[in-house]
Amino acid sequence: MDKVKQIIDETSKIVIVQAENPDGDSIGSALALEEILGDAGKDVSLYCPVQIPKYLRYIAGWDRISDEFDFSADVAIIVDTASTVLLKKALEQPEIKNFFETHPVVVFDHHKVADGLGFKAEYVTDEKATSTGEVIYDSLVAGNKINASAATNLFISINSDTLGLTTENVTAKQYEICAELCKLGAAPSEIENARRELIKKQPEILEYKGRLLERIEYHLDGRLATIHVPFEEIEEYSDKYNPTMLVLDEMRLVIGVEVAIGVKTYPDGKLTAKIRSNIPIAEQIAGFFGGGGHEYASGFRIYEDLDEFMPELVQAVDKVLESYETA
Repeated sequence: MDKVKQIIDETSKIVIVQAENPDGDSIGSALALEEILGDAGKDVSLYCPVQIPKYLRYIAGWDRISDEFDFSADVAIIVDTASTVLLKKALEQPEIKNFFETHPVVVFDHHKVADGLGFKAEYVTDEKATSTGEVIYDSLVAGNKINASAATNLFISINSDTLGLTTENVTAKQYEICAELCKLGAAPSEIENARRELIKKQPEILEYKGRLLERIEYHLDGRLATIHVPFEEIEEYSDKYNPTMLVLDEMRLVIGVEVAIGVKTYPDGKLTAKIRSNIPIAEQIAGFFGGGGHEYASGFRIYEDLDEFMPELVQAVDKVLESYETA
C-alpha cells in the first residue's frame, strides 16, 4: 500500500475503470473511490466500456460513469477485476491499452490474480475478502473519516457480493465493517427501498417471467438448472428488465438445484452466461470457459454454437460438482 499511496498522493487526475460486467461491488467500489479521492483533492472520472445495467441504477451516482475514457488522467485505478477477459472491450481500443502501458495503474480486487493484465500495475488484492469494497475499506478507510456517500457505496459493495451478508465467507468482520459504515452515514433501509423501487416490474414483464419459468431445463439429476434467452427476447425485454435475472435466483432455490445458469445468444455468435450457485463453485465453472467472478456468482462470454455448447456446459458442471464433493 505504501507504493499505491505514493502514486495517489503524487497525482491530481485519476480515472477509475470497471470491467465490462459491472455489478454492485464494482459500481459501489468505483463510486466510493470517487468520493474518497475527491475529498482528498483529486480530479476523478469514472469509466466503464458498457452501459450500467438498469437493475443497478438504484445506486446514486451510476449516471456519472461514462463509456468515454478520460485520457487526460495521470493514473488509472481498476476495480473488481484483474482479468484481461473482463477488460477486453477496453484493451481492444489501442488508445486505452497504450494508456495502461504508459501510465501508473493500480488494481483493487478480491479475486485470484492469475497471469496479470499484461502491463505493469500495483495490485492491492485480498482473496479472503468478500468484496472489492472490503479491500478498499481495509486499505484506505479503516479508522479514517469518510463522507456518507462513500460509506453508502462501500456498504452497497459489500452487501452486493455477500448477497446481503449471507454467503459462507461472511464472518463477524464484515458485520463490524458494515456497522462502522452505518455510523459514517450508510442507511441500509434507504438503500433497500431504492433497490426495490427500481426492480418493480411492468405487467408484461411478469407475464414474460412466467414463460421463462416454463422453459427452465434440468440436468444432472436436477442439480443443474438452465435457461436460454434468444436475442429477439433480449431486444424486446432487456430495456425493461434483464431477462436472465428475472428467474436466475428462483432457479437456484429449486429443491435439489446446486447451480443455475442463464445463457443468452447474440447474432454474432456470442454466448454470455450468468452463473449462480448454492455451493462455492460458480467461479470454477466459469473458468472452464475463460470467465470468472465469485464463488457463488460468476459469468463468462464465448463464441460457439448453442447446440454444441450446452453439452459442454453440462459436462463442465458435472466435473466441478464431482471435484467439489471429493475434495
